[in-house]
Amino acid sequence: MHTLLTVEALLLLAASPGLVGLLFLGPDASNLPLAAVCLLPLGPALSAALYALHHRDRDLTDLHPARAYRRGWRLNALPALRLWAPLLAWLTVIAFTLTHFDATGLPGWWAVLLGGIGIVSLLWGAHALVLTSLFAFRTRDTARLAAYFLLRHPHATLGAGSLLVLAAAGTAVGTEALPALLAAPLLLSLLHSSRPVIAETQEDFTV
Repeated sequence: MHTLLTVEALLLLAASPGLVGLLFLGPDASNLPLAAVCLLPLGPALSAALYALHHRDRDLTDLHPARAYRRGWRLNALPALRLWAPLLAWLTVIAFTLTHFDATGLPGWWAVLLGGIGIVSLLWGAHALVLTSLFAFRTRDTARLAAYFLLRHPHATLGAGSLLVLAAAGTAVGTEALPALLAAPLLLSLLHSSRPVIAETQEDFTV
C-alpha cells in the first residue's frame, strides 16, 4: 500500500503540468491537439511508475518507491517520450477524424475501421510502455516487439484491453480524473498481465 500510494503521488506530480492544462480545456473537439500536448508528460510519468512498481522491494523494512520512481524517470523519460509522442499524435488524428467524420465524405465503414485501428494502437502502446519501462532497447526495436507481442501473447493483450475498458468506463461513469487517481493499481495490474511478455523478452531478447 505504501508503494502504491507513493508511486501514485509521484506519477500525478510528474504529470501535473499537463493534467493542470487539461482542466482549462473545454470538451470541444477542436481542443484535441492541445489535449494531446497536455498529455505528453504523462508518458514518462507512467513509464517511471511501471519501473518503480516492477522493482519494488518485497522486504517491508526496506521500501524506497520514491527512489525507484526517480531512477525510472531518469532512465526512461526520453525513450518513453519517443514512443508516446507519435502514439498521441496518431490517436489525435484518428479522434479528430472521427469527431468530424461527416465532413470527410467517407463511407460509414471507415469510421469502424478507424475505431479498430485506434484500439489496436492503444493495445500496442500498452505493450510498448511496459517494454520501454523495463528494458533498454532502441525505439524501433521496442516498437517491433510491441507489435510482435500483440498476437504472440493474446492473454496479455486482452489483459491490457480490459484495463483500457475499465479506465474508459471509469471516465464515462465517474470523472476524467478517476483513471488518473487509480493509475498505480491499474499499472500494477498491467504488469501482472504482462508477465509472459516480460519473461519472453528477458529470455529471448536480452543478453
